[in-house]
Formats: sequence, structure tokens, C-alpha cells
Amino acid sequence: VQLQASGGGTVQAGGSLRLSCRGSGHSFSRYSVGWFRRAPGKEREFVAAIGWNIGRTVYADSVKGRFTISRDNAKKEAYLQMNSLKPEDTAEYYCAAQSSGVLSSPTYGYWGQGTLVTVSS
Repeated sequence: VQLQASGGGTVQAGGSLRLSCRGSGHSFSRYSVGWFRRAPGKEREFVAAIGWNIGRTVYADSVKGRFTISRDNAKKEAYLQMNSLKPEDTAEYYCAAQSSGVLSSPTYGYWGQGTLVTVSS
């Protein structure tokens, strides 16, 4: 499966952005999708993930209550709605997909290119 992330941009603190991850291939609905981010000078970290059956979602503590992950299998897309953004959310955001595995682990087999999110104070 190939992934393409989009929706990044520059926003003021407290603002919102919605990232999209478009998948190709007829098996997209059978893959879990995760969002990860890498801030300048920092390691890549897990943000959120959603299971292939939609019912299960997992969030990093740092984004709980502010970010919401969702997916539309008919459109082969996943989304990350980011509200109440903070300057520390500034990072390159990546979507990834896997057919099995721990949702919060960075061992996903398929990765899209990053989309940059910049939150100004």
C-alpha cells in the first residue's frame, strides 16, 4: 500500500488543522493506520493510531483530548484532526500502515512522506 499525507501548514497556538492520509491499493481497509511525528532535533514519536476495524483507537498522552484519529475506508483515507494546537506540536507528521502489530509501535511496514505542521506562539 502507498500512502500520501497532506494537510500540514502553519497555524497559531490554539488553532486547528486536519491532516489526511490517502492510501492506494484495494486492501487499505485491512490495514491499521498510525500517525507519527518528528520534531526538529528529536526522535520520531507516536501520535495516534486506528485499527483496521475502526473501533479501536490509541493516542499518545500528549495529544489525548486534543487530537482525533478517524478513517473512511470507502475513500481509502485516514485523518488526524488536531485541535488546541501548541507550539510543541510543531513537527513533520507521517502516516503509516500495517496489517498487524502493536498500534503504537513504530514498526509499521508502509510509510508516507511527511507533512509539516508549524504552530506559532
